[in-house]
Amino acid sequence: MYNSYKITVKNIDETAKLAQALGDLIKVKGAFICLYGDIGAGKTAFARQIAKHLNVREKVTSPSFVIINEYLSGDIPVYHFDLYRLEKEGVKTVVDELLEYSKPGIITIVEWAEFSDIELPYDRIEVKIEVTGETERTFEFKGIGAENIAVIEGLKS
Repeated sequence: MYNSYKITVKNIDETAKLAQALGDLIKVKGAFICLYGDIGAGKTAFARQIAKHLNVREKVTSPSFVIINEYLSGDIPVYHFDLYRLEKEGVKTVVDELLEYSKPGIITIVEWAEFSDIELPYDRIEVKIEVTGETERTFEFKGIGAENIAVIEGLKS
């Protein structure tokens, strides 16, 4: 069972508002968020905007070379994974960590989740980001699991 929502934003300001709306809906219970999209689609920028809204004080950067960045200074712990450099075989080395970071009370953001051939947590939010113009992006959100379906409903309103 899942629910989906698609929206197109025209610029980074609208992206920030969308990230703020998502942050408001997940900042109490947490969420496991999988980000999908081509290079340059804005996965890290979206993660940065979510973290900024959650009052993370550290500089939010792509974890491409370190695999995970931890941000503990905000309203809720944020863990930011990037599976791009691991590709399918390397993902097996971080399976335990991914599953460990899928518990309530934290926000886990996984870029390049499509490289995961492991079973992702059932309860998750999938976000597909597509470049549709120079500054325009289309976001497709899919909430899987009852709490995440409610989050998607909240985004729609």
